[in-house]
Amino acid sequence: MEIACYIRVSTVGQNLESQKSEIQRWLAGNAPEQAEVVWFEDASSGDNMQRPGFEKLQAAIFNGEVDAVVVYKLDRISRTLTDGLNAITKWLESGIRLVATSQQFDFAGSTGKLILAVLLGVAEMEQQTRRERQAAGIAVAKEAGKYRGRKRGTLKADAKRAAVLKSRGLNVTEVAKALGVSRPTAYRYLGLSG
Repeated sequence: MEIACYIRVSTVGQNLESQKSEIQRWLAGNAPEQAEVVWFEDASSGDNMQRPGFEKLQAAIFNGEVDAVVVYKLDRISRTLTDGLNAITKWLESGIRLVATSQQFDFAGSTGKLILAVLLGVAEMEQQTRRERQAAGIAVAKEAGKYRGRKRGTLKADAKRAAVLKSRGLNVTEVAKALGVSRPTAYRYLGLSG
């Protein structure tokens, strides 16, 4: 493998195709003809680094199978400054090229690292601002008596269906995707520790 393409959306219901098509356009104009391209995908939050696709990408990098990582936007890797800097700095130090197609950056050299830190900081700030707006909206709705939240003990999906899907051979990630819930929720539905 030479080029690893990583795409991520925050929820199962979102579509990965727009990121994929943008990266494919970049590959068509920039990737060497003989380059092997492998895709890694996740449908989960960028708040932490425990994502199946990202973990496979990290393993491929650790095994020396990757020369370059291409993402649509830097915040697809991480929405936290510390996690993003730690992971990406290790990649850059081991000679991996990192390209964010929509931001038109190649993060090689000291200038690239400076830009990397700024962009990851902005991504973290956007995430915190979104959470603050959401909390403020909930507080206003509660004050007006309009916010009820989800009733305690209710489920986002049918937990019995999770067991049926698991019995059909689906792994936990596939069960989560089929039900439109997070992996931790799927683990909980299945009575497993994850």
